[in-house]
Amino acid sequence: MKVIFDANGGDNPKEIIKGAVDASNEFNIDIIFVGEENFINDCLNDLDYDKDKISIVGASQKIENDEDPAFALRKKKDASIVVALNLLKESKADAVISAGSTGALLAGGLFLVGRIKGVKRAVLPTSIPGLKKSTMIIDSGANMDTDSILLKQFAQMGSVYLKEYYNIDNPKIALLNVGSEKGKGNSLAKETYELLENSNLNFIGNVEAREITNTEADLVLCDGFVGNVLLKGIEGIAEFILKSLFYTLKTGHGSDNEKQFMSNILGNFSKKLDAKEVGGTILLGLEKTIIKAHGNSDAKAIKNACAYAIDIYNKELINKIKNNLGEN
Repeated sequence: MKVIFDANGGDNPKEIIKGAVDASNEFNIDIIFVGEENFINDCLNDLDYDKDKISIVGASQKIENDEDPAFALRKKKDASIVVALNLLKESKADAVISAGSTGALLAGGLFLVGRIKGVKRAVLPTSIPGLKKSTMIIDSGANMDTDSILLKQFAQMGSVYLKEYYNIDNPKIALLNVGSEKGKGNSLAKETYELLENSNLNFIGNVEAREITNTEADLVLCDGFVGNVLLKGIEGIAEFILKSLFYTLKTGHGSDNEKQFMSNILGNFSKKLDAKEVGGTILLGLEKTIIKAHGNSDAKAIKNACAYAIDIYNKELINKIKNNLGEN
């Protein structure tokens, strides 16, 4: 397998290169770095790797997070994201991993690589930990405005993803809403509810935001605006709670053994919330495997994103979405 890494994207390019090299060494894969050649070579000089497994394609530009994605894609032809996605389109590799601009990666995936036939929009699935199990949120930020037909298609793709990647048979799908009863919500929620209720999907009804960490649903469906606000809210509250508990533990009374015990518990909980443990998420609905890594990814996160991409590729997820899309 061969993976392309956007070496200009993200906040820590040295970490991206190190993580990619670690992945090549551990998983025995070939790598193409796309970015500033001199910088990449300087970073590689400090690392041990098989030179036959790593190549570099130059790209002098970078698309920043504050740039308009569509305009930047047209203007910056030598941006690393553009060059990487064109290489993927030409089947020079099997996957792309980027920690760069989400908007540019999504727009480039749509316009340069292309959508699966019949797919109207690509989506970002994000898994959040819960009391009983993890729950997938779709969409977590790719589509700010949607309609009920799009949401149903997001649910279809998510259902295939959960079945084929996570081995969840007949995934349970819930619609994020302001109340659990049928008939709650705005017009979009009501229309989507009707479509899902009359589909072949395993739809179990509405779920409120406060129930997401304790829901029976495997997938919670919403548009990208609501999903992104939800995730950032969860992240912020979780960070506040953890910091408060660690501070209380540090300044409170108790023996050293008691403090160490509680510190270990909090450390394990913190690890469950750490995005670096997963590394990235796929842009569902595109013709090729494109993985979005977190902007501040370190080497560990990039290596884990690569492991995730390898699993996606080996499980032939994209082909299975193509084959199953019309069944529901």
